[in-house]
Amino acid sequence: MKRPVRDEPHHQLLRQRLRDEVAAKGITDSKVLEAIANVPRHFFMDESQEEMAYIDKAFPIGEGQTISQPYTVAYQTQLLQVSPLKRVLEIGTGSAYQAAILAEIGAQVYTIERIKTLFEQNRAFEFLKRYDIQFFYGDGYEGLPEHAPFDRILLTAAAPDVPLKLLQQLDRGGIMVLPLGEQGASQRMVRIRRDESGDLTKEIFDLFSFVPMVKGTQG
Repeated sequence: MKRPVRDEPHHQLLRQRLRDEVAAKGITDSKVLEAIANVPRHFFMDESQEEMAYIDKAFPIGEGQTISQPYTVAYQTQLLQVSPLKRVLEIGTGSAYQAAILAEIGAQVYTIERIKTLFEQNRAFEFLKRYDIQFFYGDGYEGLPEHAPFDRILLTAAAPDVPLKLLQQLDRGGIMVLPLGEQGASQRMVRIRRDESGDLTKEIFDLFSFVPMVKGTQG
């Protein structure tokens, strides 16, 4: 993939319009909206897609994966209730656009990608070096127990059930957000909270369509 490298004034204007469009769809968290306005989404796509980067849609990035729709990124991020210095585990780096949005807000991001090609592309991505994002190649179902517990856990692929090993890595007072449901159908966005006593509560939100979460790695 050949990435664009210049951020021009017209890109910045398009991002402001995208921020306003996402806000009109119901996103109210000012930190999330400003991150959408600040992170150059076209950098995360091939230069052949540059003119489409600020359309509120998902686009293919190769390896059967997509860069998520900005509204979906903003929706998940808002549910996650991210604030500076929160330790966030992201399952499914993909294009790394979601990771950049989290890092722009100030989160300490740990992100796992199971597809080695995407992992290597993101680790070498010059723009992302401005953030302190920790990239890992591995099986998202396993999480990162050596770095746990996490304040927040975000899944960017659909799981049929809540992955137990990831739930075990969620700290007290923590939040997990994931699309829950079977492949081939829409999934419900779910937020799970662990309170200070360790008890869990689950909230169910809108329908979305995500690629499935897959076990193992792809070298």
